[in-house]
Amino acid sequence: MKLISPFRVVLALLLASQCVVSQLQVGFYANKCPLAEFIVKDEVKKAFFKDKGIAPGLVRVHFHDCFVRGCDGSVLIDSTPSNTAEKDSPPNNPSLRGFEVIDNAKARLEAACKGVVSCADILAFAARDSVEITGGFSYAVPAGRRDGRVSVASEALANLPPPSLNVDQLTQSFASKGFTQEEMVTLSGAHTIGRSHCTSFRNRLYSFNATMSQDPTLDPRYAATLKQQCPQNSNDPNLVVPMTLSPATTDVGYYLDILLNKGLFTSDQTLLTNSATANQVIQNARNPLLWKRNFAAAMVKMSKLNVLMGNAGEIRMNCRVIN
Repeated sequence: MKLISPFRVVLALLLASQCVVSQLQVGFYANKCPLAEFIVKDEVKKAFFKDKGIAPGLVRVHFHDCFVRGCDGSVLIDSTPSNTAEKDSPPNNPSLRGFEVIDNAKARLEAACKGVVSCADILAFAARDSVEITGGFSYAVPAGRRDGRVSVASEALANLPPPSLNVDQLTQSFASKGFTQEEMVTLSGAHTIGRSHCTSFRNRLYSFNATMSQDPTLDPRYAATLKQQCPQNSNDPNLVVPMTLSPATTDVGYYLDILLNKGLFTSDQTLLTNSATANQVIQNARNPLLWKRNFAAAMVKMSKLNVLMGNAGEIRMNCRVIN
């Protein structure tokens, strides 16, 4: 019989323990900072009651964090004289909002449990709470993420899907992050809440292509309304319109709008150009509870993208600044 050396036994045990440690866990802060999730939820509620737009903003910040370098809180880092950070890249500035909610939660958590709760976890909790407070299904957020030390604007441009993508490009973009086409359609439903800057869809109204100024797939009456809200001669970069008729409610209004040719972005309306995604749009519109359940599951999956764990990264003291 071949004997196994004590060294190999110890090494195997160490690797096994590292594997356990490196798993995100629901209730990760139960012993180290038991009020962590409560504090984050309290800050989200306070902000939401002052401004309903905070909730969709936080969901979007979480998405934009996870699709660039994984869910490591890098989108929260401020730019410096020597580096333009993710939050100041064109896809994020001036559209991302809700950073002050994360700041407030972090300040309270540092007072309660100094150096324990990561900014990446705070953002994941806040996104979940935002879905719940707007009428979506709550879900358990596995935690234990650590914060990244790198934030580069060019990486946001390279990784975030722009609103001009067609269905094949969207499918490829989400597949590169490990999502199926079905999950892509499910997560696109996040557009059921929030607002959009006119600059994100202006081309559909005034400069669609060489032969048509207006996108023919856009409902004419809806297009006329959008033109009133986003005048052609306006240079105001801060003009916004609601994504749906219920921009503060997580519902299937997004899918109903697409079926009425009222999808705001090219990347929304394009879901009807593929038989599989069109069928899913129809199913989601007909089954609100099913979509909410699938959306919650997809959000959990997204929150696990390329996370830093164990000794990787850091626990930032201030979410805007690397330690």
